[in-house]
Amino acid sequence: MVTTNRSKITANGNGRLYAHIVGWGKALPATIMTNADLAAFVETTDEWIVARTGIRERRIASETETTATLGLEAARRALEIADIMPDEIEMVVVATSTPDHIFPSTASLIQAGLGANRAGAFDLSAACSGFVYAVSMAAQAIQSGSIKTAVVIGSETMSRVMDWQDRGTCILFGDGAGAVVLRASHDEGGVLASVLRSDGTGGDLLGIPSVGTLDYVGDDISLPEAHGHKLNKMHMNGSEVYKFATRVIAESVLQVLEKAGLSLRDVKLIVPHQANLRIINAAARALKVDESLFMCNLDRYGNTSAASIPIALVEAVEQGLIQRGDPVVFVGFGGGLTWASMVVRWGAPTIDGQLRFKRQRRALTYAMARFRSRVTRMNHQMNDTIRRARPEQGRVDRLRERVKKLP
Repeated sequence: MVTTNRSKITANGNGRLYAHIVGWGKALPATIMTNADLAAFVETTDEWIVARTGIRERRIASETETTATLGLEAARRALEIADIMPDEIEMVVVATSTPDHIFPSTASLIQAGLGANRAGAFDLSAACSGFVYAVSMAAQAIQSGSIKTAVVIGSETMSRVMDWQDRGTCILFGDGAGAVVLRASHDEGGVLASVLRSDGTGGDLLGIPSVGTLDYVGDDISLPEAHGHKLNKMHMNGSEVYKFATRVIAESVLQVLEKAGLSLRDVKLIVPHQANLRIINAAARALKVDESLFMCNLDRYGNTSAASIPIALVEAVEQGLIQRGDPVVFVGFGGGLTWASMVVRWGAPTIDGQLRFKRQRRALTYAMARFRSRVTRMNHQMNDTIRRARPEQGRVDRLRERVKKLP
């Protein structure tokens, strides 16, 4: 048996710590954009998109939905499954390419929304591979004994960085979030092995030029727009990314299985990054396995970048495709260029029934977190008003304004 209080874990066996996935959840915007909807303002057709990608529709965030709000909803649902309180969380990691801000991190916003006041929080940028990278980072922290509980989230609002005049990219992407709770246990299983890779020489193939971006051509420096890359909008060399993806998926899966001491025959399900149905089918052919071994929900959500693997994982669990003890492989690839794979032996450790928490306590924690955030912001605003009312502070502010106007 494994006790789950934050001060002690009672060991069975060899004393080694394992990082188990004990909770999972997803959050998707209500708005659905079908291929027919896209065809109303993009020169394309449903038949063309389905034939080349397998995508039929995707979700689009509303004006009130952000990467943080979607990630927060997914995390709360994962905590419900895990049945733990937010104050037990010691790490929040968000894999995203579309953060709400450069800083503060999206993870910090979610940490505040959860009321996880004992947790550190940070964003991780590895594009569509980001969720596997983030789970690996959190699992290593658990396996080392430095933390016991972590929440890992993949959340994206890709619709906000789309160039809707570029039909080669805008047809592919959608919005959403998925989350898992990782928990320390002496029960064998959980995250068994991971392989993280990058080839920065392919960084020009897929990206989003943003703050600090400059393109170099010889001795000339110019803004990205001069080369067809719009600031804060995605660009992609589709054919080259396709070649890269079809090569690395099979290689990465075999590498991580070897590292875990398993073979393809042991694998019950592969949960790949949901980018393109042709890429998934090509990977199945390269591995010489049936396509049914790969989880695929691409037709309904499109490419949700770092959110695609956790969303697909949640749906696989809901559909009964994963059972306790099953080896499951995650594999992602994306901008960087990055790619990553992981083997997880599924099955949450036994939890003492006396330590299970009620939903009402979590709801109260979330309400208190919202109240605390509002009070803190009001306090900041009041302090700012008082500071501006002081004559000496007013003089400093005037000097600052004068400095800003200097050539």
